[in-house]
Parts: sequence; structure tokens; C-alpha cells
Amino acid sequence: MNGTEIERKFLVDTTTCAYKESAHRAYRICQGYICKASGKTVRVRIRDNEGFLTIKGPSADGIGRYEFETKISLDDAMSLMKLCDGGTIDKTRYLVTSPDGRHTWEIDEFYGDNEGLVMAEIELAAADEPYTKPDFITTEVTGDKRYYNSHLLSNPYKNWK
Repeated sequence: MNGTEIERKFLVDTTTCAYKESAHRAYRICQGYICKASGKTVRVRIRDNEGFLTIKGPSADGIGRYEFETKISLDDAMSLMKLCDGGTIDKTRYLVTSPDGRHTWEIDEFYGDNEGLVMAEIELAAADEPYTKPDFITTEVTGDKRYYNSHLLSNPYKNWK
């Protein structure tokens, strides 16, 4: 993907496993950041056995930001992970179709220092595009920097309490 990424972020009700039961696919993700400065990031991600390099620009409104992503070899991704500062984010991503069938929700269950955090994201074509939420989606946290993956490395969820 290259262009503007428009997404909204929400917390997930974890009192049940509804998000896991509703998922049509799940995969493990490990990601790290080569650079995090002024709202810009350079991220390396390994999703199952695939590598990706992503560059994101700053967000003016917390919803939209420039994103460039390209697939790279798994070997390259593993090599680039060694350049990442501050460790890595480890999570399982569950893909859930919205109740109206128009969108796919990405539900991230975090591990390690972010254990207990479960967040949902939805990507939209426009900031004001209508969408429907599954029942397990709760509070919107779009624009709250604490919930950015890049910030979870320096201020992990375990320290919030």
C-alpha cells in the first residue's frame, strides 16, 4: 500500500473470546522500529513467514497519515530487525468481518510487556466513512498516542496501571 492510510482504533472487550470466535483468519506478527521521530516511523514487520518494510508519516488529525509499505524477503526482515531500537512488539492479529460485511476489523492481542492489551483497528477510504462495529468493540482511542505500536515499546501497557 502506498498513499494515505485512514484508520480508527478502539479497545476490545476481553471478558469473552468473541473476537477470536468471530475471526476468519489469524496470524502472528513481530515488528520493530528502525526510526521513530516527529511522528514518522520506519517499521520492519514479520507476519507469519513474510517480511514487510513500512514507512509512515506524521498524522495531523490522529486518523490519516501517509503510508508506504513493501514486501521484503524474510531474510531481509530478520536482518533489519537487528537494527530496531527498543525491542519488538509481539502480537496475534485476528481478522473479523464487520456486521454489515463492508469492512475487515483487525484485532491485535499483545504479548510480553503489553500483555492484556487488545486493540481493534479499521481502515477506511475516508475519515467520515460509515462503518459498523462488532459488539466486542468498545472505547475509541484514535489519536491517543499511548496506543500507537511505536509508543508501546517505550511505554508498555504493563506500566500504565
